[in-house]
Amino acid sequence: MPAGGKGSRPSAPTPSPQKTPNRLINEKSPYLLQHAYNPVDWYPWGQEAFDKARKENKPIFLSVGYSTCHWCHMMEEESFQNEEIGRLLSEDFVSVKVDREERPDVDKVYMTFVQATSSGGGWPMNVWLTPNLQPFVGGTYFPPEDGLTRVGFRTVLLRIRDQWKQNKNTLLENSQRVTTALLARSEISMGDRQLPPSASTMNSRCFQQLDEGYDEEYGGFAEAPKFPTPVILTFLFSYWLGHRLSQDGARAQQMALHSLKMMANGGIRDHVGQGFHRYSTDRQWHVPHFEKMLYDQGQLAVAYSQAFQISGDEFYSDVAKGILHYVARSLIHRSGGFYSAEDADSPPERNMRPKEGAFYVWTVKEIQQLLPDSVSGATEPLTSGQLLMKHYGLTEAGNISPTQDPKGELQGQNVLTVRYSLELTAARFGLDVDAVRSLLNSGLEKLLQARKHRPRPHLDSKMLAAWNGLMVSGFAVTGAVLGVDKLINYATNCAKFLKRHMFDVASGRLKRMCYAGSGGTLEHSTPPCWGFLEDYAFVVRGLLDLYEASQESAWLEWALRLQDTQDRLFWDTRGGGYFCSEAELGDGLPLRLKDDQDGAEPSANSVSAHNLLRLHGFTGHKDWMDKCVCLLTAFSERMRRVPVALPEMVRALSAHQQTLKQIVICGDPQAKDTKALLQCVHSIYIPNKVLILADGDPSSFLSRQLPFLSTLRRLEDRATAYVCENQACSMPITEPNELRKMLHQ
Repeated sequence: MPAGGKGSRPSAPTPSPQKTPNRLINEKSPYLLQHAYNPVDWYPWGQEAFDKARKENKPIFLSVGYSTCHWCHMMEEESFQNEEIGRLLSEDFVSVKVDREERPDVDKVYMTFVQATSSGGGWPMNVWLTPNLQPFVGGTYFPPEDGLTRVGFRTVLLRIRDQWKQNKNTLLENSQRVTTALLARSEISMGDRQLPPSASTMNSRCFQQLDEGYDEEYGGFAEAPKFPTPVILTFLFSYWLGHRLSQDGARAQQMALHSLKMMANGGIRDHVGQGFHRYSTDRQWHVPHFEKMLYDQGQLAVAYSQAFQISGDEFYSDVAKGILHYVARSLIHRSGGFYSAEDADSPPERNMRPKEGAFYVWTVKEIQQLLPDSVSGATEPLTSGQLLMKHYGLTEAGNISPTQDPKGELQGQNVLTVRYSLELTAARFGLDVDAVRSLLNSGLEKLLQARKHRPRPHLDSKMLAAWNGLMVSGFAVTGAVLGVDKLINYATNCAKFLKRHMFDVASGRLKRMCYAGSGGTLEHSTPPCWGFLEDYAFVVRGLLDLYEASQESAWLEWALRLQDTQDRLFWDTRGGGYFCSEAELGDGLPLRLKDDQDGAEPSANSVSAHNLLRLHGFTGHKDWMDKCVCLLTAFSERMRRVPVALPEMVRALSAHQQTLKQIVICGDPQAKDTKALLQCVHSIYIPNKVLILADGDPSSFLSRQLPFLSTLRRLEDRATAYVCENQACSMPITEPNELRKMLHQ
């Protein structure tokens, strides 16, 4: 069952008068609060539930999901609101609810079990555990009753209850055997290897595997469902840069740019309000699962900015700006932090049952009523509504296939998806291209205003350190590439939010999350949930990107401190690489894993490999380079076996085996000539570099880290650039055009 995301519900549903809440009413997670009025004796993950299971000798029923997950809501409505099923779960099991976004460690451990013992994974994830937390049965969505092809949830519960009573010892033995096998299977270690594999070989194999799965017509790398997967697109850009003169290099660039263009033209992009939906249910990027996740927005903003650097086509920069405009409008908290997600379902009108995509889809009648004005100069009678419907493929019957709408919720509805270029639409009606662009933009703005009167989808208002780190990168990189200070300011404010509200000064540790409280306040769980590896890795990456965009060294200093804490809490001194969670925070979990897949989000180990290389470039500290080598070596076998599963790590491997450029700009940060050289660097796609501003102060943080900076001088008192590699620097450069030539070599 693929990860979905539906269901517009308030954080804690309004109960009918006779319902009493369970203990989840005391939680802060929007997902757990959605289950607070189930007739189930739910427990949050924790010692109270484990002690009860051991004392009463009952199996644990663990249900994991997230607040914008479609099938989670389906199962809640069908099963967890069912009184009979609620009694079974409360009397014969200790039932535990987990928000996977709060506890990614719990999610990863038991997803590893589900994927190893069934045909796949996804959410909701439902796993039965022994009182010692070892899994023995698992699956994803279960319908409430038996069907032709699937066993119903009630039947599963009865069978497991009976097996636990009659054959408990066998279940325990099988559980121990499976756990032991998973421990061996999931181990990632250097072993007796001394060095990582050849970057050239891994690069070529990863590219070949992507090439074989590429969709020539619509872009992307699968039939359906189709996910954006930014890690693949950034790998292809990096591969192009290293193979620019080869046929494969040109092919990699074309694959990435075409995929990004088709995604941006498709219904997976919200053409009215901007931002991207989670994934497409079809090959054409047409009908999405309508939820919007923060982590997609941050990564896609970077990918589209890189596409603009490489192609010079403002189509891509406009998409990047649109993504960030959406996030700054709809997902921002007054503190500067960003919320996690918006749901897919919402009521078409007040007090109606939520429906798939109701907030986002349109009928022809609605468009005609909103855009009735005649278009002058057209070769035939034409309204602005007819122009928009032609360009975006709207039809009277609706443009959504019944096969993509099994419940019939979208009959007669349309998803906006670009069907023609501006030039073709203009030619069709004998209009000027600029006039068509203006009319379409005006029409979309009117649709946006009209949409404000619809009930909004549920907002998951928790703020996660990791995803906010990705968003810092999104705003900082795009702001730097486009030279838009306002975007960099959003990144700065988010970094301030992270330091003020998600960082414990005394211990140097990050907190995993906080929540939007009433009146614009922020709330934390008690005791706090401390950060996982991905929180540190993604925040450090964001801070490094923010330093390069803003040249404020305080962000670089904090990144170094967080990296030190990450090394202390998560580094595997024996096998190399980073564990996903702290050793003492495992709550007795049977596995301590290292994330080994770049998927919807990059693996935190992959991001850490890049961070270590960059930190070495900023500081010269050999320990970080040594750690990077150990990490890449530990993941050697996984990269060799399936390089396409780790494109971000293969990219880090390439960066390590090439030479990192230290681009140093000597000058006054506020001077025009300094800014011109900095903007020149930002405008060029150079992934394997660090950008350093040397302001001439020998006591500055970077001068203390890199003593050679004090030997670099401004030429004739002008801002001057040096490109340094392997402790050797170029001749001084004062003209942006000359710097551009050198960086393009």
